[in-house]
Amino acid sequence: MQDSPPPPSPLPLTPDTEDQLRRGLNRHRAAATGLLAGMGGLLLGSYALPPGYGTDLLQAAAKAGVVGGIADWFAVTALFRHPLGLPIPHTAIIPMQKERLGAGLGRFVANHVFTEAEVSRVLSKVDLARVLGDFFSDPAAVQPAAGALAKGLPRILASLEDGRARRLLGRLLPRIAGGPGAARVLARALTALIEGGRHQEVFDLAIGQLKAVLVAKEDQLQSAIAARVRAEGGALVGWIAGAGIARRVLSALNAELDRVQPGDSDLRAAFEAWIRAEITRLETDPDRAAAVGRALREALAHPAVAAWLGDIWGRLRAALEADAANPNGRTVQALQAALGNLGTMLAEDPAARDRLNKGAERALIALLPRARTQLSDFIAGVVRNWDTATVTEKIELRVGRDLQYVRMNGTLVGFLVGGALYALLTAIFGRVAG
Repeated sequence: MQDSPPPPSPLPLTPDTEDQLRRGLNRHRAAATGLLAGMGGLLLGSYALPPGYGTDLLQAAAKAGVVGGIADWFAVTALFRHPLGLPIPHTAIIPMQKERLGAGLGRFVANHVFTEAEVSRVLSKVDLARVLGDFFSDPAAVQPAAGALAKGLPRILASLEDGRARRLLGRLLPRIAGGPGAARVLARALTALIEGGRHQEVFDLAIGQLKAVLVAKEDQLQSAIAARVRAEGGALVGWIAGAGIARRVLSALNAELDRVQPGDSDLRAAFEAWIRAEITRLETDPDRAAAVGRALREALAHPAVAAWLGDIWGRLRAALEADAANPNGRTVQALQAALGNLGTMLAEDPAARDRLNKGAERALIALLPRARTQLSDFIAGVVRNWDTATVTEKIELRVGRDLQYVRMNGTLVGFLVGGALYALLTAIFGRVAG
């Protein structure tokens, strides 16, 4: 078993900063100790003064100052170590309670810092959509991002089992294509086909393929037509007129195809009118839309089509993996263009930015309960792995100087409160014990 990595260094400070903080702590600690020693000297010196109200007042104030200074020294020291090295209960709090403090710190940060209200407030100020829009609108920034995404694409594809991907594709496509929106998608596609004039190219392709089939299968078609004439009219009629009828039928069919070839033919116009009528039916007739959806669903669910889709997936994956390795390939260019288009959309469409911001906020808030638990455990684990002596020293270096002011204030406040209390009690009860 490999050795576990060393625990992270808590509260990292540079050596120069540590030395500077240590020198400052030593100076303030010496000042606080000096003030306490001076208060003790004042107490002892007050006993050399002649008896009287002023001497008694000074002694009472000095005693309170010494007690306050010692009490605060004890409290400050007990945070980090045992005072005078004595194992007094409830001292050395930070070293002894490090794990509990870490767990408490984790819960506090998770439950009082990462709240839904705070996350929403921060996200409202960040405007994530605008940040992403500015980033994606910068070609210099988008190009490395597209390259990184393309490089990661083979790993993503490799993580998908071919069989699982094919099965998933075979299940999803019939549902998507046969869903309620399929007819609308088909109508939009046909509309784009007509507006771009591409429907005539489809018509030309169909006519060309039909003419090619007639030429290639001419002998077989003549034999089939002649056989049909013999079956309907008898052997004599078939022998006399079968071949001639077959030739005339094929000749008439080819002549009709040649006649619809020009761009202004009636059949071509009827084809366009049929497409437009079909678009209207797809957009307005629910029964027609449902029928188209069923037809698409049945076609895509056919085993032969499923096998064809699986072959498409295999070829698509191989092509993507090969192209993704090329920094100037189509994959990188497509990703770069897609990210650029996303940036343009976010820059120009306030509604899109608002949807993205709200979607990100909803996603983060939905993940927040689980994230709180993980964050709390993470902070507790980090504190638990810290070296006790090191973390105690680091914390003391950061807050110890301010704590020395607590000692100074305790000494001075004790002196003032002790004197004021003595004066008040003397005024009420007469002479009191010092």
